Amino acid sequence: MSEGRTTFTEHENAFIRRQRVARLATSDAAGHPTVVPVCYAFDGQRFYTPLDEKPKRIDARKLKRVRNIEARHEASLLIDQYSDNWSQLGYVLVYGHAELVSPGHELHASALSLLRARYIQYQMMALEKLPVIVITPRRISAWGPALL
Repeated sequence: MSEGRTTFTEHENAFIRRQRVARLATSDAAGHPTVVPVCYAFDGQRFYTPLDEKPKRIDARKLKRVRNIEARHEASLLIDQYSDNWSQLGYVLVYGHAELVSPGHELHASALSLLRARYIQYQMMALEKLPVIVITPRRISAWGPALL
């Protein structure tokens, strides 16, 4: 992946903070893609998405997105806004380095604090026991009138 712009404009920052959900794209070692909706927090430099306690069929550490990140350490995060009023469309697409940070890692506690401040549902979950996905932007693209 080529390196590119890695800082956000003021408008992009505001857009990112207004949205409540994003789509996380990862791929396995063979390049087969997976996309899932995720909740996220943003500290101005990195994005955080937890492995949480919502009901899942398998252990959180065996999720496809986790296995993909462990295999490739690449991810894309699409933060978008749709409206039937197309003057309100917009997106920020982040291509980045993805990693899992385990409990005890210096970023883990601050990530949980940001996530709990953003989503009340996380205040009652035992997120301290699970890793957090961290995405560090390597390239950013954005489009749309909603960003202005």
